Amino acid sequence: MTNESKLWGGRFTEGTAASVEQFTASIHYDCRLYRHDIAGSKAHARMLAEQGLITQDECSQILAGLSEIETEISEGRFEFRQELEDIHMNIEKVLVDKIGPAGAKLHTARSRNDQVSLDIRLYLREETQRLTSLLIDVQKAFVGLARKYLGAIMPGYTHLQRAQPLLLSHHMLAYYEMFGRDRERLQDCLKRINILPLGSAALAGTGLPIDREYVARELDFPAITANSMDTVGDRDFAIEFVSCCTLIQLHLSRLSEELVLWSSEEFGFADLADSFCTGSSIMPQKKNPDIPELIRGKSGRVVGNLMALITLIKGLPLTYNRDLQEDKEPVFDTVDTVSQGLAITAELLANMEFRVERLENATQAGFMTATDLADYLVLKNIPFRQAHSIVGKTVAYCVEQGKELTDLSLDELQKFSDLIGEDVFPVLTVKGSVDSRQSAGGTSPVRVAEALAKAERDLGIV
Repeated sequence: MTNESKLWGGRFTEGTAASVEQFTASIHYDCRLYRHDIAGSKAHARMLAEQGLITQDECSQILAGLSEIETEISEGRFEFRQELEDIHMNIEKVLVDKIGPAGAKLHTARSRNDQVSLDIRLYLREETQRLTSLLIDVQKAFVGLARKYLGAIMPGYTHLQRAQPLLLSHHMLAYYEMFGRDRERLQDCLKRINILPLGSAALAGTGLPIDREYVARELDFPAITANSMDTVGDRDFAIEFVSCCTLIQLHLSRLSEELVLWSSEEFGFADLADSFCTGSSIMPQKKNPDIPELIRGKSGRVVGNLMALITLIKGLPLTYNRDLQEDKEPVFDTVDTVSQGLAITAELLANMEFRVERLENATQAGFMTATDLADYLVLKNIPFRQAHSIVGKTVAYCVEQGKELTDLSLDELQKFSDLIGEDVFPVLTVKGSVDSRQSAGGTSPVRVAEALAKAERDLGIV
């Protein structure tokens, strides 16, 4: 393609090298922005007509042409051309071919610099809401498990060592809270995404009498950007979005790690549905937790996308630089990876079972009520550090004797403190331990029931 036929080719006397066209093209990935690009162009055209910069007839021609192009793209009948570089130029060139001179007026008072920022913001605004909906589905899955297994006890862990007993529902609601923070972060990020950049033009604004507030109303933006230079060089909103997605992916990865462990024979806490597992090509007995493993593995690419975006802007002078073309693939890949991970996680959780007996049996070893014994001594007016030492020595004795705390007689317990009485034995039971954790946010049945009811209300679950 000669430069004369390119929309920006007037200044050039030589044609663009084919290798340059291939290297600089982004149409193979930014074509997914076609709906957003057309929506922005329609709003821009209506504003131009309102301001008298084009006629109403020209505006009607532009709107009709853009609608026709949108239909062709959605039906797979549109031919994207690499030599036209990007989605903006592909659409504009075909529009001009379709309707003639009116189409050439569409780019009045705008640049691809502010146009692409608009497209990305419209895209991320849409994806933020879609990801929020997927997060809600995951939260509902956890709440469903919490309700189903209400009352079941399991070991809680620190350092992957058995620590204290807690309710399985409490563990499920921990993930409910985690993904709830992800929702909040996305909605807060939306405040920075949802600002209209169009009208900043190349970097200095425009001398033509445009109405940015009109376009903002047309596209449902509550505000417009304040500085044209900052606007066209800004990708903070995209980095913030990917940062939010990275946390979502890391949370999915933490969950996946637990599911891999829990479904192993060594733990045996959970059964993943056969339909969400695969087998081995050589070992007939295998049932592999591939979905959690893949989610865990895909965390690397999402973290990498965030690093790519951070590095992208590290040394960029104001304002727009072609480097910023590299923002889209990390954003698109992040959206695809995280949304797929959330969707399949919600399905996976809805099709898994917990082995309640195995969970409860796992609480019977590991001195899991040692802290309860220390708290018991505190209530006997022993300073906590002293109580901690007493219980530590008691545990050391148990290790030596091959016993659990619940195996000790009163005489044995009183060797370590004569303040220990018959009332200690209910304290040392797993149920007694769980029931005692009545502090706000704790794992007692009363507190968990309250938290579960609130979660169901917040999610609109009857």
